[in-house]
Amino acid sequence: MTLAVDVFVRDTDGEWRVLDVPEGCDDSAGFESWRRTVWGSGTVRSLGARYLPVLAQNNLLVEAPEVPDFLREVALLRANLDLIAATTERPRGITERRDQLESRLRNIEAAALRALESGAGVLIW
Repeated sequence: MTLAVDVFVRDTDGEWRVLDVPEGCDDSAGFESWRRTVWGSGTVRSLGARYLPVLAQNNLLVEAPEVPDFLREVALLRANLDLIAATTERPRGITERRDQLESRLRNIEAAALRALESGAGVLIW
């Protein structure tokens, strides 16, 4: 299984509805194991992340007003890719892990930017 990142809107009754992923966009937010080994890792937490570590226990639902803060967290993690890769590396190596992290963070950021533009939220599940 893999984690997916999606944009959602709230209906008038408060229920959320996931929007379709635009053509050419990737919705992968990492492997299911990344809930604990990457997004919930001590390294990510030590950088001050508060959104993505939620994935260690639950799905992540970032409401529309929180999207700007979420984007700042994604930028923080992107700025620390080497550290995160080095401390969460898999047997294949740090370079491959860094590339994987960069790709998934790019997908998460793209979804968050789409959410920001439309007044929507971000769901990682």
